Amino acid sequence: MTQRETEILKLIEKDPLLSQKEIAEILGITRSSVAVHISNLMKKGLIAGKGYITNSKPYATVVGGVNMDIQGFPYDKLIPEDSNPGTVKISLGGVGRNIAENMSRLGVSVKLISAVGQDIYGKRIMDECKMNGVDLTESLYLEGGSTSTYLSILDESGDMALAISHMDIFDRMSTEFIKSKNRIIQKSQLVVIDTNIPQEVIEFLLTTYKNMDFFLDTVSTTKARKVKHLIGYFHTIKPNRLEAEILSDREINDREDLIAASEYFLEQGVKNVYISLGKDGVFYNNGSNRGFAQGAPIKVINATGGGDAFIAALAYAYINNLSIEESARMGIAASMLAISHENTINPNMSEENLKLYMEDVKNVK
Repeated sequence: MTQRETEILKLIEKDPLLSQKEIAEILGITRSSVAVHISNLMKKGLIAGKGYITNSKPYATVVGGVNMDIQGFPYDKLIPEDSNPGTVKISLGGVGRNIAENMSRLGVSVKLISAVGQDIYGKRIMDECKMNGVDLTESLYLEGGSTSTYLSILDESGDMALAISHMDIFDRMSTEFIKSKNRIIQKSQLVVIDTNIPQEVIEFLLTTYKNMDFFLDTVSTTKARKVKHLIGYFHTIKPNRLEAEILSDREINDREDLIAASEYFLEQGVKNVYISLGKDGVFYNNGSNRGFAQGAPIKVINATGGGDAFIAALAYAYINNLSIEESARMGIAASMLAISHENTINPNMSEENLKLYMEDVKNVK
């Protein structure tokens, strides 16, 4: 494509209903020139039909958080209220962003809608998302806004001991902003939502796009409460045991409790339920098939990104029409791969490696 054709295509992708006159005014060229360029774009198969519908490849959308992760790793047993020798790593994070990058590494084309400050962290996030195949162009960019930052201290076993999250920027995401992404949402193969975004935005998405399949990442027990009254709008959910108790108003202590909680979610309208059980794997139920998937014991290096990798694998499995049993095994395999590396995102995450790890995951009815 020529530079002018690229400019016109970007305008059309943002608003397919722009007239040739409007495009000409935006670019400062004649309407007849726009007509020639559009004709060339149609001949190249890049736009088609009325409204200049663009022929882009299928993609999934993630609406959620993106931030900088600052993580502290002690050399020895973590001592509270003291200065602990160790290492500090700064890397990209955010539940939505983690899911999106894992999806990209698994070969899924993905767009991430989030909120980013126009600061040094925001620039780094934009650059690295682009490098890792995550399309961040539809996000909200705020001048003077502080990019979300997540500070965590891990203990000697790799589990989080304490964290502080500065995520005020996500409160700036509004329903009006999401309305401007109507075309992006409607063309998605599926939409993953994490509960870092405002409750009113989540509610708008779920109640407006009722024909869309939404996947939920609950993020935490506190943030899970945002969607308790909306749970039936989700196609796929993956709460942990505590989050499932909150969402279902049921105590979960054994298999029968897991069945009862998952049946409650199915009765509300959820199609696929996965309840994460930590080292005991995951319980799954879709109304036709239910059971457990559990992986072989593995040394935990950094447990932070396990859940995000699980959701990414579920999205991959959905796009590839895999069964719930295979999806559960794939989710466990992705978590195993994620927690075996010190980075929140394992750079070795790939379709090939995921299938290798699945060999160590078993289904139990």
